[in-house]
Amino acid sequence: MNGTDEGATGSRRMSFESVHKWSATLAAVVALAFSIYNFAELQKKPKIDVTLPHLLRTGPVDNGVVFQIQPTVSTRFKTQDVEVIRDAHLQLTPVGSISSLKKPIFYWHETGTYVYDFSSDEVNYRWTSDPAPFVVSQDKPQQPTLAFWADNWTFQPGQYEGSLRLSRSENHSPLIENFCLIISKDAANEIRGAAQRRIFFFRDDLPKFHSSGKSPQCYRRETD
Repeated sequence: MNGTDEGATGSRRMSFESVHKWSATLAAVVALAFSIYNFAELQKKPKIDVTLPHLLRTGPVDNGVVFQIQPTVSTRFKTQDVEVIRDAHLQLTPVGSISSLKKPIFYWHETGTYVYDFSSDEVNYRWTSDPAPFVVSQDKPQQPTLAFWADNWTFQPGQYEGSLRLSRSENHSPLIENFCLIISKDAANEIRGAAQRRIFFFRDDLPKFHSSGKSPQCYRRETD
């Protein structure tokens, strides 16, 4: 009986050790797989999202116009790499009844920011940098106010199709966001007759235009 019990005990011990070894090996393989997956996720190139604001700013400057736009540039994924936005381009094309008009040639003039002044209860524009590349990562989203200038040009009443294009690093395709802008006759006269560097607001979320159903997605002057 003792020999039989010892044999059975030894068999059970060997079986347990075998299962334990396989369990340990399986756990190690799973842990390695997770490590490889996490490493691969960290090494991924960040997926960049660009969102346009509800408000655009424009006005006269020198013999042309300045157009200011503040996109939100961010990534939803945590990676070790960062994305570099190397250049920004703005296009504005007259369409419809004004499609034959001269198309403005915008260039990225500078980057700025708007700061609230408590003493005067005003929001003032400040220069922050020359047109230069900027870095985007998960812990560092960007909301630069990009200022574009077009020389020897001004707005005429009508509709414009616009696009903001952000050029990226490492031969990635550019990020492009499209929008439309409607300039009323009053808004065009207001801009042309304004003092230098006066800024006018255009919004795409005004309830009165959304309820009208006529090009509700376009940016318009609130006073229209």
